[in-house]
Amino acid sequence: MTKWIYSFEEGSANDKDLLGGKGANLAEMSRLGLPVPPGFTITTQSCINYLDNPDFFDSTLKEDTLKAVTNLEKKTEKTFSGENPNLLLVSVRSGAKFSMPGMMDTILNLGLNDQRTQLLAKQTNLDFAYNCYRRLLQMFADVVYGIDKGLFDDCLAQFEQMQAKTVHNLDLYEHQELINQYKDLYSKHGYQFPEEPNQQLYGAIQAVFKSWNNHRARIYRELHQIPHDLGTAVNVQSMVFGNSDQTSGTGVCFTRNPANGEPKLFGEFLLNAQGEDVVAGIRTPEPIASLKISQPEVYKSFRDYATILENHYKDMQDIEFTIEKGKLYILQTRNGKRTAKAALKIALDMVDQGLINKEEALLRISPASISQLIHPVFQESALAKAPFIVQGLPASPGAATGEIVFTADRAKEAHQEGKKVILVRQETSPEDIEGMIVSQAIVTSQGGMTSHAAVVARGMGTCCVAGCGELNISEENKILSCGPLVLTEGDIISVDGYSGRIYSGEIPTTLVEHNQDLQRLLSWADEVAILKVRANAETIKDLQTAMKFGAQGVGLARTEHMFFGQERILEMRRLILADTEEETREALNRLLEFQEKDFYQMFQAVQDKPMIVRLLDPPMHEFLPKDFQEIEILATKLKKSPEKLVDCIESLQENNPMLGHRGCRLGITKPEIYKMQTEAIFRSAIKLHQQGQEIKPEIMVPLIADQKELEFIKNYLVQHIDQLFKQYDQEPFPYEIGTMIELPRACLTADKLAEEANFFSFGTNDLTQMTYGFSRDDIGKFIGQYKELEILPFDPFQMVDKEGVGELMKIAIRKARQVKPNIPIGICGEVGGDPSSISFFQKIQVTYVSCSPYRIPAARLAVAQATIQARS
Repeated sequence: MTKWIYSFEEGSANDKDLLGGKGANLAEMSRLGLPVPPGFTITTQSCINYLDNPDFFDSTLKEDTLKAVTNLEKKTEKTFSGENPNLLLVSVRSGAKFSMPGMMDTILNLGLNDQRTQLLAKQTNLDFAYNCYRRLLQMFADVVYGIDKGLFDDCLAQFEQMQAKTVHNLDLYEHQELINQYKDLYSKHGYQFPEEPNQQLYGAIQAVFKSWNNHRARIYRELHQIPHDLGTAVNVQSMVFGNSDQTSGTGVCFTRNPANGEPKLFGEFLLNAQGEDVVAGIRTPEPIASLKISQPEVYKSFRDYATILENHYKDMQDIEFTIEKGKLYILQTRNGKRTAKAALKIALDMVDQGLINKEEALLRISPASISQLIHPVFQESALAKAPFIVQGLPASPGAATGEIVFTADRAKEAHQEGKKVILVRQETSPEDIEGMIVSQAIVTSQGGMTSHAAVVARGMGTCCVAGCGELNISEENKILSCGPLVLTEGDIISVDGYSGRIYSGEIPTTLVEHNQDLQRLLSWADEVAILKVRANAETIKDLQTAMKFGAQGVGLARTEHMFFGQERILEMRRLILADTEEETREALNRLLEFQEKDFYQMFQAVQDKPMIVRLLDPPMHEFLPKDFQEIEILATKLKKSPEKLVDCIESLQENNPMLGHRGCRLGITKPEIYKMQTEAIFRSAIKLHQQGQEIKPEIMVPLIADQKELEFIKNYLVQHIDQLFKQYDQEPFPYEIGTMIELPRACLTADKLAEEANFFSFGTNDLTQMTYGFSRDDIGKFIGQYKELEILPFDPFQMVDKEGVGELMKIAIRKARQVKPNIPIGICGEVGGDPSSISFFQKIQVTYVSCSPYRIPAARLAVAQATIQARS
C-alpha cells in the first residue's frame, strides 16, 4: 500500500525525491536531535496525483491527513480543532526537490477561528492573538482563493485611520470589527473563510499543490532548468511564534557569507516577528551578530547547531529559525543560494579543510554561474567622477547600467524593446520574477541581505543592491527621489553590487582579470576532463581572450567574418561583381594579402595549439549592398554603372539562401576563392615554419552533402598546397582537411565522407535547422509558445536535441569510426558551450567541443563534471 504521508521522524536527507528538499531536511534534523517543531510531510507524488486528478485528495489523501493530524496532536499534547485551551496551530509550506525560494506558497497560523483566537488571547495577549488571526485570513485569502493581499493592507490602513490608533492599541471589540472587515473582503469575492480547522488545512494543502504550476514557479524552473514533472511536497508543522513578545523573534542565517564566501555566520533576525516578515523585506532586520548581545545563550545554541548542520551536510547551510519566549527552534535548513564568487571560495575552502575532495568541489560549482566570476566592474577612473546617489546593502555582485523601471511588466516591455533596465522597487515579490530575469540589476529601498530580491538575484547572478532606506520610491507615480534628487522612469542609473553604491548616469565597465580561485578550480577540471575545449574565434582579440580563458585550440575560425572591414568588403564586392579575369585576379590578390596577414597573426596567437579554419560559407549576395544609395557609392568606387550593379545584385539573390549557393557549392563553382584562402593559410604557415614555429593547418570545408563534393575540393586544394611547398622550397609539413557535418545526409553517409576527411566537426546550428526545418533567425517568433504549450521543452538551438539531431550525430560518429577509428570529431555549433549538452557529447564520444571565448571557462568545468558523472 502506497504511503502518502511521513512524519518528520520517518525520513532522512536521502529522501528528497519523495519528501522534497525541505521535508527531507526536516526529517534529517529531527534524526540529529535538533529542536525542530514536530510535523509531517505529504509526498511529491501526492502532488502529481492531485494535479492529474483533483479527486485524489478526497478519495485518498483526506483520510491520511486526518490520521497525521491526530498523531501530531498526540506528540504535541495539543488539539488542532475544538475548544481545548491547549491549541495546536500549524504552518503549511511547499518544499520541492530543488529549492525554489518564494516561488510557491505558504500559510501560517492555520487552526485559528473566532473562538480559538479568543482562547489564544487569554493564554497570551489580545494583540498577539489577533495579529496571528489577521495574518491567517490574509494569507489564506491570497493563497487559497487568489484574493489580492493588498486589499487587506488597505483595509488595515483605513481602519487605523478611522480609529485614530495603531492596530497594536485596539480593544477586543475593535479587533473583532477589523476581523469582520477582513471577512467581508472574502464575501465580496464570493468566498467564506472556513472556521473549521480541518477544512482550513484541506484548502491550504490543495492550494500549495496548485502553486507548483503557478506562473512564477514555472518561470523559475525554466530559468534554472528544473523539470516540471517533479511536484512539490507539503510540510505541515506545528507553529512556534516569533511574534509572542520581545524575547521572541525569527530569522534567516547562512553558515557562511553567501556573497563572498567568508567563513562566518551571515544572517538577520527580527524581534517580535514571523518568518515572512524577514524574507518579504517589509521590515529591515538586524544582523545576526546583534543576537549575541540581546540573547547570548540563544546565539551560542544557534552557532553550535549551525556548525553541526554545515559539517553534517558538508556545505554552506541556509537556516531559518524562530525564537519563542527565549527558546530556539530550527525550522528549516538547505544548501544556501550563493553567488558564484562565494560558491567558488566555499568549495575551495572546504577542500582545504578536508570536508570534501577536489571532484566534489568541481561538482559544487554550476557551469552556468561561471560567467558571474568574470562579471564586469566599473572602471575606477570613471567611478571616481560619477555622481553618487545612495548606498544600500551589496546583496549580489556585479556592475550594471540601465534605465530605471518600476514594475516587472515594464521591465519586460523595455527588454523587448532592446533596452537595458534596472528594476527599482520598494521590495520585490515572487510575482516579479519575469522582470527580475531581464533586468541588468535590481534595487530595493526595503529588505535586507536575505530578502526575496537578494536571494533570487544571487541565484540568478544578477547585480542587486537592497535596503536603500534613503530612497523614496513611488511605483505608482514612477518617481525615485533621494534628498533633492528626483529621477523618473527611463532615467539612467548605475548600480555597483560589490559596494552597494548607486550612481546617476552611465559608467563604463571593465572585466576582472586573473581570478586565482577560478584558475585553481579549472586546473582541477583540466586534470579530470576527457573532452577538450576549443574556441570559436577569428579575430585577434577573440583569440587572445580564448587563450586567456584556457582554450585548448580553435575549433572554428569563420573566414567570412574577416571580410567585413571597409577595405576588405570593397575588394570582396569587386571580386563578386567582376566583369573580367583581370578584375577577378586583382581582387583575389588584394584579398590574399589581407588573408595572409590574418592567418599569420592568428597562428602566432594560438602558438602550438590546433586551429581549424573554415573556408568561406555564406552566399555571395550577403556581401553586397541592398540600399540603392549604397549601390551608387559602390558603383563610383568600382567605376561601374549603378543600373548594371542593381541587375547583377538582383541576379545573385536566392529564394532560400540557407539552402542555396553557399559553402562547398561555392567552392566548386568558384574554386579560385577557396584556392586564395588556402594559399593565404599556407603562405603564413610556411613563413612561421621558417621562423621556427611549427604550425599544423587544419582546413574545414563547409556544407558537404556528398563524398564527391569533398573529394573534388580536397584534390583541388592538395594540388595547390603541393605547388606552394615547392614554390617556397619548404619541406612538406603535416596538415589536415576535414569537413563540417551540418546536413542530415552527411550524417547518414559519414562512413563515405570519412574516407576523404581527416576530421569532422558538427555544425549543430545548421544541422538543427535542417533537421527541424526551423530557421534559427525566426524561431523566436514561436518558440515561447511552443515551450508554454509543452510542444518543445527548450530551444533546440540552445540545447542539443538528443532525440533527433543527437541520433543523427550518433549515426555519423558510429559510421565514421568504422572507417577511421581515431578520427577527431568536434562540436562547433552554439550548443558546444551549453553545459547541459556537454554530458551528451561525452556519451557519444566526440573529441572536443568548441564555443565562444567567454563560454570557455564554463565549458571547461562542464566537461570535467561530465567525466565525473559518467564514472558514478
